Amino acid sequence: MNPILVAIYVVFAVAALLTVVRIVRGPSILDRAVASDVLLTEVICVLGAEMAINHHTRTLPVLLVIAAVGVFGSISIARFVARKDNADRG
Repeated sequence: MNPILVAIYVVFAVAALLTVVRIVRGPSILDRAVASDVLLTEVICVLGAEMAINHHTRTLPVLLVIAAVGVFGSISIARFVARKDNADRG
């Protein structure tokens, strides 16, 4: 295996591990939401790199679904937090 690929795998694995630690430790829901967005972005990057390395586009629909889930998840969390802030003020 190419040493550059090994280095890329290690960097992505360390980044994913640190992101999972942030998801578990929090402390707030917004920290967890940002960390989950980062983790989804890392998954998208890994799948995109795999597509580029192996010269195929079979996982492109998976990338689109993951991106849509990330966007919709961020929107729903933002609406939840905004609704909670409005309830606290009123």
